[in-house]
Amino acid sequence: MELRYGTNPHQAAAHAAPVTPGRWPVRVLHGQPSFINMLDALNGWQLVHQASQAVGRPAAASFKHVSPAGAAMSGPVDEVTAELYGIAGDSPGAVTSAYLRARDADPKSSYGDFAAVSHPVDAELSELLTGVVCDGIIAPGYAPGTIERLSRKKGGRFLVMEADEAFVAPACEEREVFGLRLAQDHDDVRLSAALLERTTGGGALPEGAVADLLLGLTVLRFTQSNSVCYLRDGMTLGIGAGQQSRVDCTRLAGAKVDTWWLRRHPVVRALAFRPGIRRQDRINWQIRFIEGDLTGDESERLARALAEPAEELTSDERTRWIESLDGVAFASDGALPFRDNVDHARRHGVRYIAEPGGSIRSDEVETACREHRIALTRTGLRLFHH
Repeated sequence: MELRYGTNPHQAAAHAAPVTPGRWPVRVLHGQPSFINMLDALNGWQLVHQASQAVGRPAAASFKHVSPAGAAMSGPVDEVTAELYGIAGDSPGAVTSAYLRARDADPKSSYGDFAAVSHPVDAELSELLTGVVCDGIIAPGYAPGTIERLSRKKGGRFLVMEADEAFVAPACEEREVFGLRLAQDHDDVRLSAALLERTTGGGALPEGAVADLLLGLTVLRFTQSNSVCYLRDGMTLGIGAGQQSRVDCTRLAGAKVDTWWLRRHPVVRALAFRPGIRRQDRINWQIRFIEGDLTGDESERLARALAEPAEELTSDERTRWIESLDGVAFASDGALPFRDNVDHARRHGVRYIAEPGGSIRSDEVETACREHRIALTRTGLRLFHH
């Protein structure tokens, strides 16, 4: 298969071929993927397929630059998300709800994403996709008429890809880097609730926390390391990816959690945008308003975008609102090396933590969890992804 281009447009000679001749894990139904499109599709499909198998519900992911911006299981769509995407009346179907919840985790980063869903695309999801900035989707099937509808998106450049649910990855995987061919066993360890059976500091995990942590472990498996993620009610609230320091991941993802939660604050919800302000611009302005460090030019442009002046969101109000978030799960792809990760995680409502364990300061991590009344489970499984 000839690809549109490689990692960058100047890397023109790019192609993809199956390891086993004639055995493709995916096929392109419309469009021509780039190298990165293909990586997003392959990683995104594995994530949602494994998450759905682990949790037992439809799953979706919103991928950007070979890491998920958000991922979620099917479930209730709250008022903030429903208002943003114009969902009225009955709740959306399972696959649509999973994608809406995945995209809402970090809607600024999901702009121009590659979508992945574990179940076939129906008419409802295809209609939603035509109204958001998205570059393509991979799914195990498509309802009649949906491929034709999606094929018209982006002037005919929208990518539609189909995954083979029965495909099994080869036992050995290879990669060529700077003239060397590297090989390793494929990571085929099954993620299941058995990994989360042993807990310390907070008693047994409730059923909802088990599902959240299973989703989190699956997300981390396909997120550039170092990585951590915060989750609640079957969706990611913040993902920290690709940082050299794990605590930087924890803090970065925690800031995203705060932003997600503050988008639900009455003052932020009351921002009255003028007619004609696009959805993505409203999202970006909400986030900049929450961040609070507007430049002079931004302050003027936000004022022009609003139909009436915004109320002030004071520091005390921010603090009280953030402290009201609770019941959050936290997963780490590698061992927590210091207790600072636990201390920072607790600031964002964390009550459950899953990590491999095995660091030289694991006892300090466990002590921190006991102090914060956080249930800690050690999986014994590292999930680095590079």
